[in-house]
Amino acid sequence: DFELPSGYIMGIIGENGAGKTTFFRYIVEEKKHYRGSFYLDGTDIAEDHAWSMNRIGFVSEERLFLRQKSARENARMLGSFYDTFDMDQFAALMEQMDLTTARTVENMKFQLAFALAHKPRLLLLDEPTAGMDPIFRKEFYRLLRQQLEVLDCSVIMSSHLEDDIRKEFDYIGQFEHGEFTSFYENA
Repeated sequence: DFELPSGYIMGIIGENGAGKTTFFRYIVEEKKHYRGSFYLDGTDIAEDHAWSMNRIGFVSEERLFLRQKSARENARMLGSFYDTFDMDQFAALMEQMDLTTARTVENMKFQLAFALAHKPRLLLLDEPTAGMDPIFRKEFYRLLRQQLEVLDCSVIMSSHLEDDIRKEFDYIGQFEHGEFTSFYENA
């Protein structure tokens, strides 16, 4: 059991195959494939999946967007599924990350801008910094902390990068052999 307060980043760590990506899938998939419960603002996410997904932003390596459409077209079409999607916020975030809304969708930066533009209460980030150059990775964390100040949001993020784990995560959750084995404050 763990509770993650708003405004904090929890890093989940573990070897490849330990269950980190599966953990994210359990949260976002409609069908419950696990024992126990995930609560968001006091609501079991499995009991009201649509309500929960409207409050969760998810960034992963999976291509969940329309590849033939521009970032702007993706945001207009898919943003309509969220009650609080803000197209102006999306455009501002894209600009902050030096991205254009006129090009097709190809990277994690777009996904982050999209996820943040619907003002999530929980942001799930599955290895978002893998493959990022060190300069943008630093900017990524600055942008993430800035958004945490504006949004009433918590972040759960997986990473294998030791520097990120030591410097950027407020809490750490450890996965081993498909099980959540520990949760502690990162000192």
